[in-house]
Amino acid sequence: MNRLKDATSPYLRQHADNPVDWFAWGDEAFEEARRRDVPLLISVGYSACHWCHVMAHESFEDGGTAAMMNEHFVNVKVDREERPDVDAVYMAATQAMTGQGGWPMTVFATPEGHPFYTGTYFPREQFQRLLTGVSNAWTGDRAAVLEQGSKIVEALNERSALPSGPLPTPSTLARAVHGLAESFDQVRGGFGGAPKFPPSMALEFLLRYRGAPVIESGQTSPEPKEPRATASAARLMADRTLEAMARGGIYDQLAGGFARYSVDAGWVVPHFEKMLYDNALLLRVYAHWWRSTGSVLGRRIALETADWLLAEMRTPEGGFASALDADSEGVEGKFYAWTPEELHKVLGEEDGAWAVDLFEVTGTFEHGTSVLQLLADPEDAERFARVRSALLAARAHRVRPGRDDKVVAAWNGLVIAALAETGALFDRPDLVEAARAAAVLLDELHMDGDRLLRTSRDGRAGDNAGVLEDYADLAEGLLALYGVTGEVRWFHRAGALLENVLDRFSDGSGGFFDTADDAERLFQRPQDPTDNATPSGQFAAAGALLSYAALTGSARHREAAEAALGTVTVLADKHARFAGWGLAAAQAAVSGPIEVAIVGSPDDPATAALHRTALLSSLPGLVVALGEPGSEEVPLLSGRGLVGGQPAAYVCRRFVCKLPVTTPAGLLAELENGSGGDD
Repeated sequence: MNRLKDATSPYLRQHADNPVDWFAWGDEAFEEARRRDVPLLISVGYSACHWCHVMAHESFEDGGTAAMMNEHFVNVKVDREERPDVDAVYMAATQAMTGQGGWPMTVFATPEGHPFYTGTYFPREQFQRLLTGVSNAWTGDRAAVLEQGSKIVEALNERSALPSGPLPTPSTLARAVHGLAESFDQVRGGFGGAPKFPPSMALEFLLRYRGAPVIESGQTSPEPKEPRATASAARLMADRTLEAMARGGIYDQLAGGFARYSVDAGWVVPHFEKMLYDNALLLRVYAHWWRSTGSVLGRRIALETADWLLAEMRTPEGGFASALDADSEGVEGKFYAWTPEELHKVLGEEDGAWAVDLFEVTGTFEHGTSVLQLLADPEDAERFARVRSALLAARAHRVRPGRDDKVVAAWNGLVIAALAETGALFDRPDLVEAARAAAVLLDELHMDGDRLLRTSRDGRAGDNAGVLEDYADLAEGLLALYGVTGEVRWFHRAGALLENVLDRFSDGSGGFFDTADDAERLFQRPQDPTDNATPSGQFAAAGALLSYAALTGSARHREAAEAALGTVTVLADKHARFAGWGLAAAQAAVSGPIEVAIVGSPDDPATAALHRTALLSSLPGLVVALGEPGSEEVPLLSGRGLVGGQPAAYVCRRFVCKLPVTTPAGLLAELENGSGGDD
């Protein structure tokens, strides 16, 4: 029976024509397992997952394997991107039972959903033997199977939450920099060895740390313990990693955009899927790199990545699609790899030979092909532009990788923040408008009353409830959009989302669950404060709550942010790589963050000049409120007016402000001083 053909998930729809009798996750599958008295076989993956495609081709499209699955199991297909809560609880079980995790994830569970055997990818013959073994155990030793499932659930539920500490201090943040330095690859950038993932959140922390004064009791003070050496280490790690990724094969040197990760330690050969969340996070980091250092490379990568997002990932409704596949024509990386012969054919002998050397086309991938690198900027920019254009035109005739075009609220929130800020920094109003259009889509389509829905596709919202990261990342994006545009609609919507976070996700101990208090009850309520491929929901919430508190003066929001950041103190020394977003938010909290109120007509060039000066500041977590004189909707603007008939900027910290200034030079001087508050 074809139950997946009308799913909003492209991943589920990919399996709609399998001979496997798939169910989507839901009560129907559990009821059928109880009726037939058979186990559940839960297969979890996502559309851009290469090994998910391999297992689908080997097993799920194979009639004999499908017959075994249908006879002995109720088979459930789950898109981990639509149901991160389901993925989280079964991934915890898989990691506990096998010591590792990944996708596709294969879980055998009781009709109540309790896992008793788990794994990831299985080749067809091994998978068939596993099906037979599990089925025999279910019919021949049911008591042992049920006991195993009960023990796993009991053990997972007894796991204590990650302990929390006090709000991180300047010393905590310095130790985190030292901790990151211990695993830093001095030669190739990044952390650890192969495979290497873009450390977006750690890089955001390092950029905030490198130029930020640390403020205690209203005074600027240097970092303890070799402050210059620590800041220098942060600078080195950020600069070297950002340049290495931008010049390596993980970055698409023709069209822009980053692949998911590098299979080697040198960023040469990527795993070719392109994920929306990676590119949103990296776009923001590269824009911030330019803002912090003036890096020409940072500017180029930021703008190319933004243009790639608009060209390749934007949906007709104004949102952004989730991913591009790694494969085309069933071959991983075929769309992106080149041989020397192909370059000569497209470019001619002279330009072809030049391009072979320039792009390091030396057989770095498979079957004599190479992924393009650009280890140094070419001296002949005009020639490079011509060659690049010709290769792009030739590549356009290849079969393109598939696109998962569902819109995920959390990842679109990340894109909204990145595009809004990039558009403001580089005077690209089209990028700001794209951020606004995505915000409108989320606001009008994904909101169900005051509740947020996680996904939509083709202008139709899915029925999956938003999880913590959806509320937090979207709030973060809308606050960034408000700071760029001054449109109070986004400020108010962000506030409403954060009220939901405080009311429905709190664990009562300063942290947050990943699902709301009225969400579907799984065998475990997921809660993971550590970063993974995206900021953890808890750290994302802390960052958004901190920004909102800075705009409103709300002690409730500030205290909630600080409590949520207590986990960072525990992770900073030895696990800083898994707390990058929390460290970035903690750096903002320690530094204030600085608040800037810009009062004046948005159409006045003098207002625009003050506004741009504020947005160009690299002070960590700085928030900007923009509004007309007499504006009362945003508390930071309340009671603030023009000075001598001129637009004015007020620099504040925790709502204690210096005297207003009316010129960009005056504002810059106040910001470079690094603190607000009366003199």
